[in-house]
Amino acid sequence: MLVHLGLLIFPVHVICGHVPQHRGVAPELRSRYTPSSSSPPTWQCLDDTHVIPWAAVNDDYCDCPDGSDEPGTSACPEASFYCINEGHIGSRIPSSRVDDGLCEPECCDGSDEPSGVCPNICKEVGKAYAQKMEAERKLRKKGAKIRSTYIAFAQKEKKRLEDSIALLEKEVPVQEKEVEQLKNVMDRSESLSATSLEVKKQSPLYQSLLVHHNALKSLRKAHLKHLEKEKQLEDILDALKGGYNPNYQDMAVLEAVRGWEALSGDKNEESAESTDSPELEEGEWTEDQLKYQLEGVINEDHVALLLGHDSYINKESTSMLWDLSLYLPESLTPQYNWLCNAVVEWLRTFGVIRGPGVTTNTDGTSQARAAYNEAESKFNAAKDNLRDEQDELAELFDPQGFGIQGEWKKLQGLCLSKDTGEYTYEVCLFGAATQKSGAHHNLGSFSSWSTDPNIEPGEPRYYEIQHYTGGAQCWNGPQRSVTLHLSCGTENQILTIEEPEKCEYHLTATTPALCLPLEAVGNTREEL
Repeated sequence: MLVHLGLLIFPVHVICGHVPQHRGVAPELRSRYTPSSSSPPTWQCLDDTHVIPWAAVNDDYCDCPDGSDEPGTSACPEASFYCINEGHIGSRIPSSRVDDGLCEPECCDGSDEPSGVCPNICKEVGKAYAQKMEAERKLRKKGAKIRSTYIAFAQKEKKRLEDSIALLEKEVPVQEKEVEQLKNVMDRSESLSATSLEVKKQSPLYQSLLVHHNALKSLRKAHLKHLEKEKQLEDILDALKGGYNPNYQDMAVLEAVRGWEALSGDKNEESAESTDSPELEEGEWTEDQLKYQLEGVINEDHVALLLGHDSYINKESTSMLWDLSLYLPESLTPQYNWLCNAVVEWLRTFGVIRGPGVTTNTDGTSQARAAYNEAESKFNAAKDNLRDEQDELAELFDPQGFGIQGEWKKLQGLCLSKDTGEYTYEVCLFGAATQKSGAHHNLGSFSSWSTDPNIEPGEPRYYEIQHYTGGAQCWNGPQRSVTLHLSCGTENQILTIEEPEKCEYHLTATTPALCLPLEAVGNTREEL
């Protein structure tokens, strides 16, 4: 009992004598811990700043600024102690934990404490560690095979996008040229149609329409003015009727009031008379039609009426030229129609022919415009598709996007969910995260991978964290957000969900995308 108490109070070298100079020295530094051949022997600090007696190494007194003279004691706070852990993996601990009476798990051989204090359990630890590593190796091997299919998918996507882009790069200029040609056809057709329309406007029918239109507008204006004056007169007579003295002997006023009473229907005998409207001749408008439909007639588009009349008159006309269009490809129909119309108009202009011709300029113009609009729509869609696929190809192997090998592309849009009983959490990779419980709460959208400034994009660690930000505002709190911690696994699944801070959710999940091939995984610890 007293021995153990002394072990906790006094330094090891006081109780057991001098600590061996090689205690706590890592194997790669053993060659540096060799005394000089001088007498007495000396030793140089690892930082080459001091030369001290060899006996001062591990004497529980810090002589070197870098603490290298005390690898096996706790004298130098900046030093570290190396545990050999024979049968397992060597490790380092801070020198402050040496000879503190506590058995450090990193030193399974108990070398950080005096002999007999801590048992050597490296055989058992090594065996358990080997089993764990074997299970991890199998997991990683299986996951790496799945990951390789993700990479193969990215390569297929690359090939598909490159082929599609190559095809679109050929099609877009052709479609652009076709749009230019159809625009020229449409412009010429519209120009010719405008000239033809001006000629049609000189026809007696159209001129008569204009005359009737202007007369009807003038009549409506006069009618409205009459109604306004009638209303004013009614107001005057109503005021006279209400304020005159029946005993007054002015017969003119009396007769005026009596006449207004008869006209307005105030007399009982007048109200008993029939109020039926007079019979209308066929085609005449009723008072309601004049009141509610006259405006529409006045605002009628007379140019449209003229063109509609022209189409109606010419709808039965046929010719050999028009029938030929049935045998032409659809892409040539607008040009053909325009040419036919142009020829007919030229023949009319020079007096060679009269009458309606092959087809109306309006029909030809409409067809030319329809063909142009359709071609322009297809051209714009092809341009947008080309731009989108070029962007998608650029993102495919972007380290900040789908990874250097494109291994994450396969998972784009894959939704992982976990039911916690109260809520169901769902994360659609590279999309949005939601919390469901009757109502859906937006937890944010994918914004970035790891934001640690010490981790470069492309490093395996970079892809171990995804951030989803900009979610719905919490009541009296921040916007909701998700931090997704990823690790190697054979399945894409969410494991745990926590909310360490209000409306800030931490999720852990596994994915084969993080299972690097075994040969690519470096083991930074030394196994002895």
